Amino acid sequence: MKTLIVYAHPEPKSLNSSLKDLAVSTLENSGHEVRVSDLYAMNWKAVVDAADYGPHASSPLKVALDSGRAFDAGALTTDVLAEQEKLLWADTIIFQFPLWWYTMPAILKGWVDRVFTYRFAYGVGEHSDTKYGERFGEGTLAGRKALLSVTAGGPGSHYAARGINGPIDDLLFPIHHGILYYPGIEVLPPFVLYGTDRMNGQDYPDVAKAWEQRLLTLESTEPIAFRRQNFGDYEIPSLHLKEGLEPAGRAGFGLHVRG
Repeated sequence: MKTLIVYAHPEPKSLNSSLKDLAVSTLENSGHEVRVSDLYAMNWKAVVDAADYGPHASSPLKVALDSGRAFDAGALTTDVLAEQEKLLWADTIIFQFPLWWYTMPAILKGWVDRVFTYRFAYGVGEHSDTKYGERFGEGTLAGRKALLSVTAGGPGSHYAARGINGPIDDLLFPIHHGILYYPGIEVLPPFVLYGTDRMNGQDYPDVAKAWEQRLLTLESTEPIAFRRQNFGDYEIPSLHLKEGLEPAGRAGFGLHVRG
């Protein structure tokens, strides 16, 4: 298995850093290949601008179309091309980050904004009366799996079904479904640690044991059963879920998960 770890935390002595290092050692000791994109150490440029597309940038800037032209011409910046190559190399992608303000750190969102360009991560495939592009289960990155390893400062009860922060599955849905599943990546159930602001060194052995177990079962873990766009569940072109396919009482994000 070839694994890319995309890591986003500014502190080398953080829990997130320890989890990243443990993932590297656990996977390598099991015979897997591992590459790491440490975004803070790389001084990753988080903002999209015209410099990303060179002579293919229009005026006014049109991020989607300009990124697609630069991608087709092989003219994206070297840092973006390197990350796209890592994604194509990998079988599995692990994203290691803290949950800040209910989402990923800005530097990681900037990695997505710049790396997931038009004609690479989206805007691919046939558009017709029966197919609306290759996305949500199809696409450039189909055949790969991804896992979010997330630390949350608050206790787990705050992220439960009736918790004030909202269910963790809902908070992560825009990443799981909208960023990862959109270009075809199968998404594994997340590894979430709660109450990390109150953890100490005595808690770490249990955390490490749980994380190692998840890592060693990556290949056998079933992905989240998101519905595929072009395989009969949705009306095209409205992309509304067909009537009667939803389980009784299910609404919202849960409509897009089978079973």
